[in-house]
Amino acid sequence: MKAIYKILWPLAVMAISQTSYATGMMTCDSGDRSTWKTQDELRATVIEKGWEVRRVKVDGGCYELYGTNPDGKRVEAYFDPITLEMLLVSQRGKILYKKELK
Repeated sequence: MKAIYKILWPLAVMAISQTSYATGMMTCDSGDRSTWKTQDELRATVIEKGWEVRRVKVDGGCYELYGTNPDGKRVEAYFDPITLEMLLVSQRGKILYKKELK
């Protein structure tokens, strides 16, 4: 019986710890959520630029947006929640845009 616990215990710990990681392609060092702009502000900003928005959620400390960009491509995009700056745009795993980090 102890042999089973020796095998299952590490697997259980790994499974639990994996749930705290971001699931997407980008992470943001975005600090306290009280400093973030709202998801509605992000929607309004990108709609004004010609995007169509299907869904916005938080992932890895970033805003993750699913929608159609001004070029008509269905994409997944990541935005900084404090500045609403576009960080990454991908389509089916292919990166279309990635902000250069300084």
